[in-house]
Amino acid sequence: MTDPWRSAVQHEAHVAEPPRQATQQEWEQVQVQGDVTYLQSGPDDASAIVFLHGVGGGARGFLPQLDGLRDRYRVVAWDMPGHGGSTPLELVSVDSLTAALAGFLQTLGLDRPVLVGHSLGGMLVQRLLSLQPGAARAVVLAQTSAAFGSQDPAWGAEFLRVQLGPLDAGHGMADLAAGMVAGMAGDDPDPDGLALARECLARTPDSTYRDTVLALPGFDLRDALPRLAVPALVLAGTRDRNAPAAAMERMAARIPGARFVALEGAGHLAHLERPAAFNAAVRGFLDDLE
Repeated sequence: MTDPWRSAVQHEAHVAEPPRQATQQEWEQVQVQGDVTYLQSGPDDASAIVFLHGVGGGARGFLPQLDGLRDRYRVVAWDMPGHGGSTPLELVSVDSLTAALAGFLQTLGLDRPVLVGHSLGGMLVQRLLSLQPGAARAVVLAQTSAAFGSQDPAWGAEFLRVQLGPLDAGHGMADLAAGMVAGMAGDDPDPDGLALARECLARTPDSTYRDTVLALPGFDLRDALPRLAVPALVLAGTRDRNAPAAAMERMAARIPGARFVALEGAGHLAHLERPAAFNAAVRGFLDDLE
């Protein structure tokens, strides 16, 4: 499929050198220390926004944001370890992924960027700020949670059965991607956005998906929300069944000064289903900061 978003400036980063501009017309995946790949657009000297995807996502899943926000910001989207071109971790946990994120930001020399975390990416943002309160100047927590579902062990067991059962039955992520994306989408989603979501999910190795899902049980940072000391936008979709809007509104109420926005009709992939509305919400939040 031809990408509908192809106007941003390419960059290629090397550990020993700063990013340099390449050509104008196509996207390029880039490599940094620790074998983490990422995509970048916008001016190198602009304020930085870093986009962090969820389980089965990837940097390419933020192409509408890389293009839509590049006029004023240095926009970076990583491939979480094990996703895209990034090397898997030997042990996958929320803490090990958070450590990889901290190392990634340090390698790129990003001092207190805006962090935009979707789903698991939002959990990593919360964990990073619980350990390093000054790691970001602002955050967007998009379709995410401060805790892994219910604390009822039976709920957790059922969640794992639903998520991992098809893999246990011998199906691969490439087989499952279309149905999984359809199940996460809300009303009248953007077809190009859903195609990107399917592409990212289909490319996710079965072992990566399994290991990352198994890292979720036990995550609970609800008590840390009142100590989140940076401006925050909590961004929900009214049709999201994974991170319901009502739960996210309660989450926002526990974060001092947080702004809550619900995108009407959007499901769990709001940044791809409603890219213009998602970008407008992020841009409006950042405009108010500045």
